Amino acid sequence: MTEEAIESLFPNRQSRAQIDAWLADVIRSARTAVSDGSVSPTIDMDQFHRQLASFDFASPVDFDDVTQWVIDSMVVGAVQMTHPRYFGLFNPAPSVASEAADAIAAAFNPQICVRSHAPVAVDIERHVIEQVASRLGYGAIADGHFTSGGSEANRTAMVCALTRAHESYAARGAMAFAGQPRVYVSRESHLAWYKIAHENGIGRDAVVLVETDGHGRMDPTLLGQSIETDRRSGFVPIMIVATAGTTNAGVVDPLSVCRDIADSHGLWMHVDAAWGGALIASQRYRDVLSGIECADSVTIDAHKWFATTMGAGMFLTRDTRILREAFSVSTDYMPSNDQSVDLYVTSSQWSRRFTGLRLFLSLAVAGWTGYEQHVENGIALIARLNATLAAKGWRVANDSAMAVTCLLPPDGAANVESIVSRIVDGGEHWVSMTRFEHQPVIRACITNGRTTSEDVDALASALHSAALGVG
Repeated sequence: MTEEAIESLFPNRQSRAQIDAWLADVIRSARTAVSDGSVSPTIDMDQFHRQLASFDFASPVDFDDVTQWVIDSMVVGAVQMTHPRYFGLFNPAPSVASEAADAIAAAFNPQICVRSHAPVAVDIERHVIEQVASRLGYGAIADGHFTSGGSEANRTAMVCALTRAHESYAARGAMAFAGQPRVYVSRESHLAWYKIAHENGIGRDAVVLVETDGHGRMDPTLLGQSIETDRRSGFVPIMIVATAGTTNAGVVDPLSVCRDIADSHGLWMHVDAAWGGALIASQRYRDVLSGIECADSVTIDAHKWFATTMGAGMFLTRDTRILREAFSVSTDYMPSNDQSVDLYVTSSQWSRRFTGLRLFLSLAVAGWTGYEQHVENGIALIARLNATLAAKGWRVANDSAMAVTCLLPPDGAANVESIVSRIVDGGEHWVSMTRFEHQPVIRACITNGRTTSEDVDALASALHSAALGVG
């Protein structure tokens, strides 16, 4: 490798300072362009692919040129989830503190799977997990860690459930069970559970979808009947998953009842609160999650309503013994094997980014009070949207205390699909179409802390115009 090539990867201090300053200016300009531009992609993908093909990596190109090209492409080549009129999924505009945390983590690049290598980083993460667990209602005995997202956290829960269900599971896997294990989730749950069951070797047929009660909640009577029927048929029930904030409609399953059913059958009870778990910040709405503190384990994503950058999930559990048993391993090349502090022996990850700094800095600068205001503001804005459209003949299909609504247009209006297409194609707003209790609905969600009442009023006007075929 030539000296010039090395310099392109690892510039000297002066060059690095110039790069940092230039990049900050370019990103600042890009943020403005995103806020002032279309929420939907407007890029010419044919032209983009021709440009992309030119990067064959045979010869180096100028850093400024390629970086500017990537940023310019992103401005017009993605659904802009940081845009205040993005009313889509649970992806937020990240807090400034979490963006700073990403920069700090990148600068130091600590490997935090083992505490001896990064004691400060590991202990910061452990502190955040302890604080979130306490706010959740767990007692002093709790454990957990940051994950790459909700899917990894949920997969961890299933591994723990399987490990506790049979003493030989760790060694023999699914072969330890006399029949196929069964995991019970609501039909309205996040169906990553199919992939998780596949990954854990128990098969996708292990996932039992329990019907809802007509209001988006898992029906506890049908849940109990499913468990009993499966037992008589030779299956092995191991786990109940209750959802606290369904993806489609922000509905919470009956958590306390699910706990009672789990206890009566000796099952692990997990709560997937990836988005809705942020309600722990609100004194006013905390009771919506009543019963979550009794779960064996909980998933909460920091990169959803807690507004950190992407890739920051959390797994929390009351059963510290099972968590450590599920992921214990010992190898000569690791400097230590302390299950109380070394993350590689209590989680599936080995190489670990300093993920928890994003939520630590955000909580530190805003406090629980700041997050309380953030969460409640989103709820209030959705209520405003619902009230505005209800006055024009629209109906709300879901009953949720969270910042998400499932809307039905007035009788005689355009259908849901055409309304959503018109809104998205217009580029000024972004909403989605989904199904709630078997009927198509328009879904709007507010996770973005920069969304204002003016943005909500503009969406209401655009939706009604699209429903009437006006404009």
